[in-house]
Amino acid sequence: MIPRKLVLLGSTGSIGRSTLDVVKKHPGCFNIVALATHSNVELLVEQYHQFQPDYVCLVDYSKSKQLAERLKGKPVKVLVGETEMVQLAALEGVEIVVNAVVGAAGLLASLEAVKKSKYLALANKESLVTGGPLFAPLAKKADGKILPIDSEHSAVWQALASGKFDEVKAVILTASGGPFRDYPLDRFSDITPRQALEHPTWKMGPKITIDSSTMVNKGLEIIEAITLFSLPAEKIKVVIHPQSIVHSMVEFVDSSIIAQLSSPDMRLPITYALFWPNRVKSDYGRLDLDTFTSLTFEEPDFNRFPALPLAYSVAEAGGTAPAVFNAANEVAVKAFLQGSIKFPEITDTIEHVVNKIAVVSNPDLDDILQADRQARAVANEKVGKSVCC
Repeated sequence: MIPRKLVLLGSTGSIGRSTLDVVKKHPGCFNIVALATHSNVELLVEQYHQFQPDYVCLVDYSKSKQLAERLKGKPVKVLVGETEMVQLAALEGVEIVVNAVVGAAGLLASLEAVKKSKYLALANKESLVTGGPLFAPLAKKADGKILPIDSEHSAVWQALASGKFDEVKAVILTASGGPFRDYPLDRFSDITPRQALEHPTWKMGPKITIDSSTMVNKGLEIIEAITLFSLPAEKIKVVIHPQSIVHSMVEFVDSSIIAQLSSPDMRLPITYALFWPNRVKSDYGRLDLDTFTSLTFEEPDFNRFPALPLAYSVAEAGGTAPAVFNAANEVAVKAFLQGSIKFPEITDTIEHVVNKIAVVSNPDLDDILQADRQARAVANEKVGKSVCC
């Protein structure tokens, strides 16, 4: 096969490193054209030497000289800043853009990739959460396609192949319940960042791990699924599944439920997205049915995880509300990790900001970016910090 040209945004993070593992596992199938990261110069340089891309990009201006010195004399174009990172998503001849950037910073790159008719392999759920209203009209004009990398949305994507769109009764997103599924509620205020970063089944970056512990992550996935699969909020359900073997399910009108199962390994949905519409031989996530004895499911406790009902109300509000929800969470998670607020205050902060900022129902990009900025300002005021970008 002719190698597929690929741009990887967020190359030094968990998803980025897993993507490069998949590329290494299938030599000759992909040509890495560009790698981008926020600030990890050491790993970016290491990745450059291994994959020899034409471009590397560092978002953090403060480390740009360090990167330029490390790659001096090398046949590579060094880019700096978010604007130049976004330009990588539009490179001529590139077929696939993998967006593994953390947070709302990935929105503009996702929009650019879809606008330029790329296949967007998307791990940056915040793109569809914050910019949901913008993607549908773009997708109609362009020939690109969004290929979900999140394990839950990849599972839904695969399960949907078993029926027609109008036969879908419900999409069922599974959640592990994180480290505090059975933790005493009266001790939530004493939860430390270290405890919250100890996820029972997945190995992820710090931000998404905290999101899993509050179940904000599942709230973001609800909102993402609405945009990704063009479904109303009432058709998106959540169940707690501690084993993290069933990654999500689709229930059809005839009462059949189709599920995708595997051991937890993000390289499996990454492989599915990169090789779509084909499947290739792989042992990632291989499931040995003899190694476990049960699969359990339970309803989520909204008192324990108030971010879930809040996410449903935000999804119903639509417009700029999801962008506000996401931005407030990013600020609150950072404050928690820095020890500035207690664990329950993450969701408290989100709710405070969501209730304070008016919703723009039919936003354009400027409206969404303004909502994001406003939400961060209000959230920072709430947690007692100066406004951050």
